[in-house]
Amino acid sequence: MNLNDYKGVLVFAEQRERKIENVAFELIGKASELAKSLNEKVTAVLLGHNIKELAKELIENGADKVIMIDAPELENYDTEAYTQAFSAIIKSNKPEIVLIGATTLGRDLGPRISSRIETGLTADCTSLEIGEEKELLMTRPAFGGNLMATIICPDHRPQMSTVRPGVMKRLEKEEGRIGEIENFDLIFDKSKFKVKLLKIVKEEKKKVDITESSILVSGGRGLGTEEHFMKLEELASEIKAIVSASRAVVDAGWITHDRQVGQTGKTVRPEVYFAFGISGAIQHLAGMEESDFIIAVNKDKFAPIFSTADLGIVADANKVIPEIIQELRRVRLEK
Repeated sequence: MNLNDYKGVLVFAEQRERKIENVAFELIGKASELAKSLNEKVTAVLLGHNIKELAKELIENGADKVIMIDAPELENYDTEAYTQAFSAIIKSNKPEIVLIGATTLGRDLGPRISSRIETGLTADCTSLEIGEEKELLMTRPAFGGNLMATIICPDHRPQMSTVRPGVMKRLEKEEGRIGEIENFDLIFDKSKFKVKLLKIVKEEKKKVDITESSILVSGGRGLGTEEHFMKLEELASEIKAIVSASRAVVDAGWITHDRQVGQTGKTVRPEVYFAFGISGAIQHLAGMEESDFIIAVNKDKFAPIFSTADLGIVADANKVIPEIIQELRRVRLEK
């Protein structure tokens, strides 16, 4: 393999029901940074059916080029169909780096593609940088989050990684931005299609996506009881926030897993992150340390959360929460 034949950064622009997932824009933002270091371009791969109007949106959000396969076989996600499509684009364009969102779809697709094109894959990356030798440094938590491992792929191309939603920062949208849009022709080998989609059944209960919230009110084991934890809902309603939690709270059954922040939950970067009764284990910090402003309340003045917090209060969170609610209401009445 001649590594010099591989150029540019390729991003999988995941779309569902003709709506581009936010993680795709986040990856384009990081890809633009990596491509600048390599003096290369960013290309987004768009797969689906009747998706032509989405290509312009990717260009306006930072992609220099969009390679699109618009086919009935890609109407709904199918591992084999998407793998054939994406692998064909990679083999034709020979990118140096390929980035995929670590969503349920991306975690299924990424390993299949890396196996098909015979290269490595680093999963669930939290940091991506270009090294001194122009190699991609892919960093992810290892050993249960007790250390961070930086992984390289020196002998094969492309260098592939999946990245959690909410980790990278998207670029500002630039209306009217111009870029190249290419329609990629592909004849699918349908003999390898082993799965037939019979029906799509959507969950009736709408889950809250904590990665999209600008303010998160998060609680941990230090709150003591489920009753105390539920008090966070009252605070959240006062400031138009969403309640999230540490793993200990989810394991206790006080809230569902989709609200969990941390290595085994979701990575978030809200404008404001409240941490009530959260000690700040490295697994939790990995999921929220990129928040713009962190406010921590904990009885233990030596709690690790204070090393990351912008504002720390050493106190019983169960006493502080009602006082904050009362003060917010007082201020609102005065207005």
